[in-house]
Amino acid sequence: MSDRTPRRPQAFRLDDPGVVFAEDGQPAPRGAVVVTPAPMAEAVDEVVLPPPPPKSSRWGALFWSGLGGLVSLGVGLAVTKLIEDLFARADWLGYAGLAFAAALALASLVILGREAFGLMRLRTLNHLREQAALALVKDDRRLAETVTHELIGIAKSSPRLFRARTEMASHLDAIIDGADLIRLTERHLMTPLDAEATKLVSSAAKRVSVVTAVSPRAAVDLIFVLLTAVGLVRRLALLYGGRPGALGMIRLFRQVIAHLAVTGGMAAGDSLIQQVVGHGIAAKLSARLGEGVVNGLLTARLGLAAIEVTRPLPFAALPAPALKDVASGLVSRDEAKEP
Repeated sequence: MSDRTPRRPQAFRLDDPGVVFAEDGQPAPRGAVVVTPAPMAEAVDEVVLPPPPPKSSRWGALFWSGLGGLVSLGVGLAVTKLIEDLFARADWLGYAGLAFAAALALASLVILGREAFGLMRLRTLNHLREQAALALVKDDRRLAETVTHELIGIAKSSPRLFRARTEMASHLDAIIDGADLIRLTERHLMTPLDAEATKLVSSAAKRVSVVTAVSPRAAVDLIFVLLTAVGLVRRLALLYGGRPGALGMIRLFRQVIAHLAVTGGMAAGDSLIQQVVGHGIAAKLSARLGEGVVNGLLTARLGLAAIEVTRPLPFAALPAPALKDVASGLVSRDEAKEP
């Protein structure tokens, strides 16, 4: 046997008339150099994220910092003057006032600590959602593993996710692709939470619809809708691992309203809205009942926006809940009465 030196592939130019590109079903001319185009990379599904929390201006932060500092100094001076007056009257009154002041200071520190922890947790959830979207787009295994470990740590406070955490921890080493790891994490950890969140939004929408329909006062309707919206957003944040305090709720509500503004609020093209308008239900119902249905739909739309804002992972492997999934019961009875 004779040894043969491997030959290098012959170089050619694409503009050479002897070079043709192979096409399906088309024979190449004799003697031509056939070039088969490389298959294009599969397109990565676009991951839609809710808008980030609105950033306050530096001047606004400086204003509130100065105002808070002055109010704190004023309260401190007033408490100091009060304790001095109490000591001037009687020692036991002074010591009692000093004990109350110490209790107030301790409670204030605890509340401030909880507020700071709530803001940090909300920031962590937003960061995890952004990192998960980046891992999906870039198929980054290391980044996906970091996101999964942090989510498992957050899920330790939820007893309903014990089995999901155990199964997820056993599958970590078996997944190679970062995008597949994020999708598997979403299926295991987010499926029970999404089901519970859908129930919360649906029940809140039904309560608002019923109370608005039977309430005789518009002020009562407004207060009830506002309290229901605040409670719904807070319960959804707690469900997905957030711990929002007063400041955290303000920040979260701003993000939810911003998300509603970006998505167009209650879209006119939604299937449920088309059913309500198309079947003429509003014309057949009384004014109060029709107002209750509309308020229930608005509450459901707010709840869906809150789910996307508080959820620590974007919707990639699981479908996002639609308005018809959480508010279909508002008009089902009336549709059943139609001939």
